[in-house]
Amino acid sequence: MNRPRPFRLRAPAAVLLAAAMAAGCDRQTPPPAYDPLAAAWASTGQIANPEAVIPAACYTDTSDGANPCWTCHTAGQGRNRADTVELQREAAFSEAATDNYWTALFEDRREQAAAFAAPEMEAWIAADNYTPLRAALAGRAHYPGFVPDLDLHRGVDDQGFALDGSGWRALRFKPFPGTFWPTNGAVNDVWIRLPPAFRRDRSGNPDGAIYRLNFALVEATIAAPQGRAREVEPVDERLIGVDLDGDGELGMTRRIVALPDRYAGGAADTLLVPGLLPLGTEFLHSLRYLDLDQPGARSRRVRELRYARKWRMPTDDEIAAAYAEEAREKAAGLLPRFAGTPLAGLANDFGWRYQGFIEDAEGRLRVQTHEEQQFCMGCHSTLGVTVDGSFSLARKLPGAAGWAPQDLTGQVDTPQQGHEAPEALTYFRRARGGDEFLANGELLDRFWRDGRLDEAEVLRAAEGGDRDLAWLLLPGPERADALNRAYRVKVQAQDFVRGREAPLAPPQRVLRRIKEPDTGLATLGRVYDDGSPWLDSGF
Repeated sequence: MNRPRPFRLRAPAAVLLAAAMAAGCDRQTPPPAYDPLAAAWASTGQIANPEAVIPAACYTDTSDGANPCWTCHTAGQGRNRADTVELQREAAFSEAATDNYWTALFEDRREQAAAFAAPEMEAWIAADNYTPLRAALAGRAHYPGFVPDLDLHRGVDDQGFALDGSGWRALRFKPFPGTFWPTNGAVNDVWIRLPPAFRRDRSGNPDGAIYRLNFALVEATIAAPQGRAREVEPVDERLIGVDLDGDGELGMTRRIVALPDRYAGGAADTLLVPGLLPLGTEFLHSLRYLDLDQPGARSRRVRELRYARKWRMPTDDEIAAAYAEEAREKAAGLLPRFAGTPLAGLANDFGWRYQGFIEDAEGRLRVQTHEEQQFCMGCHSTLGVTVDGSFSLARKLPGAAGWAPQDLTGQVDTPQQGHEAPEALTYFRRARGGDEFLANGELLDRFWRDGRLDEAEVLRAAEGGDRDLAWLLLPGPERADALNRAYRVKVQAQDFVRGREAPLAPPQRVLRRIKEPDTGLATLGRVYDDGSPWLDSGF
């Protein structure tokens, strides 16, 4: 997919500490010693599925016109030139990807999931497996990857900044349709951090107002189509000396109409490139179990931790060349390749390095293997729906409301940019279900009557309705518990390389082999080229 390039990564030190046994494990047989690096170290260079970048959702049978593919496979916009609309028409897979490698989807594990006692499951999702990971990596010598430095459990201030002083800021956003809706198994949160210079004034002193201003500039260039105004949190134009809102005066503003050439304060020498995040930007993304009694329905236990850092700032010509090279290699039948190792993270040609952590069989977080990390690379490299490789920031709630921990409470369903109907309603119409596998029985029971979508009921979560996205997209208690149990069985099996998804039952609409590349969608007039990363600003 992308030609590998050499890159340097920092090498912080770490010390290995033993972690407490996860809730519910067998007390008679002690678990193996906790080494979060062991599996990744042993897996370096070992990839059984060279097309791990193709997710299981791409094997869904769409021959009857159900199209969940349009959200990802859309025309590139802005600096993103990955036009993949054609993949709605044709499953243009390599020979290696013809057979569906995600075979864990087809295993029925309901009996195993039912075996967990209710108190055991409650203890499991309430346990802290993140703090032991931080301790285990905090001084580990020669480990070149990311050491989590955010205290997830300490909380944030009223502006979304982590109280631990790490510089991380919580991001509140509209979840991407389908997989990332909590009704389909996981809730998540996202944090973003800008480089140290963006947090300081020109003299090098920490300055919260400067940091907020730089965040507002980043928001304006990523979360709004180029040339459109963006609502931001209140910022002081005098700190940068630019009339950002175009009112002819310098003062406080909540609106950015014109982007400056450079960032503010200690980052005044850094060019602001529209549509691209600055060098050194970091994202931290955790996926959790469902805990409907907690804020945002997020459990304390972390299922996955995903980290991204912009380590290189490619030029426009280099970005264009990377897209062209990807198309050339695909046409030539070459398989995806990425620079890096699981311990250091994998990198793509668009300037980003990614690294992931996932639960081991005891529920302790470990660095993902080489193949497990390659799974993440496709979606963050050559999908038309991302903005500089990112999903969440482009979908941030405008202004101050978007600087807070993720929570669907109070959010309403709004249209994508250029659409008339709200996003969730559009997804339901086009996918004819609530997930990529068309297997979410709870949503089908709630919103389909005799096979027909009850649009009026879905619109209750739109602007002017009496409900919100939490009502629309959170599962009920019974489904939430079943999803948690199914994923815990997945953790015990440690078969993530055969599929990350943990369906409640084997999905019936997923193909085991691509026999005919024609998806059937073009014949039925069900191909859409209007998927957008941006949402209408009327949040």
